[in-house]
Amino acid sequence: MDSGAIRRRLALGLAVLAAAGLLAFTGAGSAQAAPAFCSGRKVRTLPFTTGSVQVFKRSGYVCAVTFPSARGARGRMSVSVQARGGRPVMDSGHFAHHAGPVTLYAGHRCVRIKASVGSGSVSSGWILC
Repeated sequence: MDSGAIRRRLALGLAVLAAAGLLAFTGAGSAQAAPAFCSGRKVRTLPFTTGSVQVFKRSGYVCAVTFPSARGARGRMSVSVQARGGRPVMDSGHFAHHAGPVTLYAGHRCVRIKASVGSGSVSSGWILC
């Protein structure tokens, strides 16, 4: 190969590396900016009449946070995460903004998410298997 071909391949390789680095940087920045409570990527949002629960996953850990539809007034909220064959990890009480985060190591097991805000609730069944 002549020196021109080597330079072109080197330039192409550097351009690909720069583009991959830029995509990784912008992708990680936008994913980190959204969830302030749980690390990892958002895998589910489970809506229900009085709120929603967001589910995140990272390296075998599952994290869930419940948010009410109408924020401000303190109300009864709860969130729980249970790995198949294990006990649930729960956070419940009277909160104004969110219940949780609740984090559990599930490994490769299925998990069940339950959440409630006031009289509304949701149960996911076994998911993320």
